[in-house]
Amino acid sequence: MSLLRNWRRRRLLARESIPDSTWADAVAGLPALDRLEGAARERLREQALVFLHEKTLVPAGGLALTDAMRVRIAVLACLPVLELGVDCYDDVLSVVVYPDEFIVPEREIVDEAGVVHVGDDVLSGEAWEQGPVVLSWKDVEASGIGEGFNVVAHEFAHKLDLLDGAFDGMPPLHREMRARDWIAAFQSAYDDLVKRVERGQKTWIDPYAAEEPAEFFAVCTELFFDVPAEFRRRYPAVYAQLAAFFRQDPAQGD
Repeated sequence: MSLLRNWRRRRLLARESIPDSTWADAVAGLPALDRLEGAARERLREQALVFLHEKTLVPAGGLALTDAMRVRIAVLACLPVLELGVDCYDDVLSVVVYPDEFIVPEREIVDEAGVVHVGDDVLSGEAWEQGPVVLSWKDVEASGIGEGFNVVAHEFAHKLDLLDGAFDGMPPLHREMRARDWIAAFQSAYDDLVKRVERGQKTWIDPYAAEEPAEFFAVCTELFFDVPAEFRRRYPAVYAQLAAFFRQDPAQGD
């Protein structure tokens, strides 16, 4: 299967490309791409093309998706797996895109006391286990512009987290990485954030990251790619683990 897939991708890349004008419109205002060298930038462009051919982007809620919009989503999704490969997203067959925040009706939420609450949930993005990624285009537009927010990276980080079947904030690590190092870095930073949030203190990281370790990993992924230098300064141990996992060092040279 992998041989056939690779052949199809080589054939695709030999015959098609993202038009320059569409590419320029799609990546305008994304500082993360300015940090990439020419070869890496071209590989990202190729991965985005593969992503668009292998995934179905589904407009919802009356949204009209342009080619540039589709490419922007693909670029933001592929940047985290630039050195890992699009195969990491094999279970993502479709990406559903709404114009704005969307509502998940009658969602059950269990609080810390074990009490089940049912109510509507308003979201800017969601990743379903063995299902699609759902995004708000308004939030996609606000993603990756150097302000520490990236709903696409966040939701696709959840998909990476789920590669081992566990939604726990630790994706399958590379052979050269040690789980104890990951846990030490992330647990310390997560516990500190939780304490600050509980005390009502203002935090640099979005307080939503204190919800659970899986959300902490996803929010840290946003910061890693969007404001890497500041993230490395504030959380050097977590940054080092993410650099090892993603095999990228976006703060290099800053």
